[in-house]
Amino acid sequence: MTTPISLETLPRHQAAIIDDIDWSRLATPEARRLRELGFDSGVPVQVLHRARLGAGPVACRIGRMTVALRRPVAGAIRVSVEPLAAE
Repeated sequence: MTTPISLETLPRHQAAIIDDIDWSRLATPEARRLRELGFDSGVPVQVLHRARLGAGPVACRIGRMTVALRRPVAGAIRVSVEPLAAE
C-alpha cells in the first residue's frame, strides 16, 4: 500500500484511487459539485494536464469524464497510487 498524496501532486498519467476527500476544506458548492461528478473514496482518478502557471487548474480523468479542478480543490483530495500490474 502506498502513502496517500494529494491529487494536486500526483504525477501526470499515474493511475490512482481516491483515498479520502477533506470536505471541510471545500466550500459547500465545490463539495456538492465534486459529489455530483462522482468524486468519492475508492474511485479511480488520473491527472491528465496541469496549467503551466503555478495556480492554474488541474485536469483529471474520473470515470470517462475529464474534469478541471482548481488547485486548492485538488489539494483537498488524497489519493493512493495504484500498484503496477503484475506481468
